[in-house]
Amino acid sequence: MRPALRLAGASLAYGNRTLWSGLDLEIAPGEFVAVLGANGAGKSSLLKVVLGQQRLAAGTVEVAGRPVRRGDRRIGYVPQQKGLEPTTPLRARDFVRLGLDGHRWGPLLPSRRARAQVDRVLDAVGALDYADAPVGRLSGGEQQRLRVAQSIVGDPALLLADEPLLSLDLHHASAVSALVDECRTRTGAAVLFVTHDVNPVLPYADRVLYLANGRFRVGPPEQVMTSATLSDLYGSPVEVLRSNGRLLVAGGAAPSEHPHAHEHEEAS
Repeated sequence: MRPALRLAGASLAYGNRTLWSGLDLEIAPGEFVAVLGANGAGKSSLLKVVLGQQRLAAGTVEVAGRPVRRGDRRIGYVPQQKGLEPTTPLRARDFVRLGLDGHRWGPLLPSRRARAQVDRVLDAVGALDYADAPVGRLSGGEQQRLRVAQSIVGDPALLLADEPLLSLDLHHASAVSALVDECRTRTGAAVLFVTHDVNPVLPYADRVLYLANGRFRVGPPEQVMTSATLSDLYGSPVEVLRSNGRLLVAGGAAPSEHPHAHEHEEAS
């Protein structure tokens, strides 16, 4: 089968600064790849490349065998967690339906087929109970479930998730990660999941792409998330500890979930 995503000899640079180069990556349909790394390593920028919003300095990128382009309907996208304004009048089901025809001008036309698709994904993400509620009145976890539903309602071949766990507590972060995994299992979509903490996605990730200092490593979590590998990438001692099924990455003096766990904005 064609890879859901293929990057060959890919390099990304801003001026004289190269974020990463020589990236060869193929993601198979149904595969879950977690993208980790420090702020400014180019994690979110990688998603922009796949979305056709950022050009590579070198190399090629394809989605399902075709060059990337803006507005590609084969791609679903879950943006970073940001609360919607409390006064937003849009109903939850209408918010999800934007994933089907939000690119079109004018009001949404009644459609039994579209309603059925929306109800299907609302049910899949456990959001049917508040399908007719204004999105601005929902909790952060409920809103994030709707973002996942919006991203999969068009049955994409590739699902991109850009730090969808930010601002979520451990319970909701685990729930959203499990939800994305359920969706890829049900639909066969490949997943490229950017996160600052690997732990919520560790049970589901087939591979990890770790970006640091203009370099990268790709492989199963147990091969990439090691003291030796991360110390080599960062060029300084990094210790990976395992405790109660969780990974703790200690860089420098203070241990944390990740060397830059408290820096949430992509610098690139």
